[in-house]
Amino acid sequence: MKPRATVATDPDRTPDGASAPAGGSGSGDGQDSSGGRTGRSRAIGIRRSRTAGSGPATNGPAGSGPRTGGITWRQRLRRDRTLVLMTLPAIALLLLFNYIPLLGNIVAFQDYDVYDLGITGSPFVGFDNFTRIFEDYRFWEVLINTLVIFVTQLVLFFPIPIAIALLLNTIMSARVRAWVQAVVYLPHFFSWVLVVTVFQQMFGGAGLVAQWLRDHGHEGFDLMTNPGFFKFLVSAQAVWKDAGWGVIVFLAALAAVNTDLYEAAAVDGAGRWRRMWHVTLPALRPVIALLLVLRVGSALNLDFEQILLQRDQVGAGASEILDTYIWWTGIKTGDFGYAAAAGIFKGLFSVAMVLGANKVAHMLGEQGVYSKK
Repeated sequence: MKPRATVATDPDRTPDGASAPAGGSGSGDGQDSSGGRTGRSRAIGIRRSRTAGSGPATNGPAGSGPRTGGITWRQRLRRDRTLVLMTLPAIALLLLFNYIPLLGNIVAFQDYDVYDLGITGSPFVGFDNFTRIFEDYRFWEVLINTLVIFVTQLVLFFPIPIAIALLLNTIMSARVRAWVQAVVYLPHFFSWVLVVTVFQQMFGGAGLVAQWLRDHGHEGFDLMTNPGFFKFLVSAQAVWKDAGWGVIVFLAALAAVNTDLYEAAAVDGAGRWRRMWHVTLPALRPVIALLLVLRVGSALNLDFEQILLQRDQVGAGASEILDTYIWWTGIKTGDFGYAAAAGIFKGLFSVAMVLGANKVAHMLGEQGVYSKK
């Protein structure tokens, strides 16, 4: 028997071996001079053009509004109505406690009498309250002292959560890492009264450290009443209380780093320090830039309760910040117009700091709070 010859099946050929016309284009669409099958190509092109033309239009029917991603905004609202209903209570609370009280800033332009005249009856004085602020030398001393304490906390406090997150990221045991993170995070739930009490029992004149030094023949000390050490004291308290909160943010950023980058760097001969410098820190740069911009924006928003609890121990000269000064000279004495004017100044100063820090982040190639257009 002669072996049967196998012939490859060609969908474009008829059983008798002739080329079949594709797509009903006639016999002239069989093959071109180069041997290619143009009929089939034209049929595929027609089919693709019909498929592309059957997609959703960019503009919907009349009255339905512009389409976004193929659907109108009404369809998106109907689709996401559950999420919208879930956010309505949060929006209501935000309006009630954050935006509606802003209308009370009108007292900054009044000789406000809280007892007899109220907001509607108090006379307008224009910018007299702001003039009093700018002419008050004590206000500028307090502002400088607030910025000094902020810079001290920024230098001493801000890098510590990053360092702790990097150390925890190198721990291979998940159980040990979770235990250390829980211990570091626990003081965040303590009130400032408890934090100040703990530091008083440790570093006060009758604290454990001073007693141990006296028992061993050395002179004791009292850090809680030392005015020159106050800015470092409040920075240490902030580190102990809130460092664990910042660690969570940086650990979340480290979890998003692709592990293939570490493996590739290890294959290239990079050690642990070089992998951290060239892989880990570049991955943390956007988060660091964002938190740094927000931190700079809250330069005048130091912890009011923390400072007020220790104000009398070290004196107002070393511990007075803008919030305690506004409370002492404005609210406590009933001069609400002065306090409101100082609050507006504080808000405008914070906005300027955010915009400036965000501009610096853009210059360094980072997004910051909002992206550069």
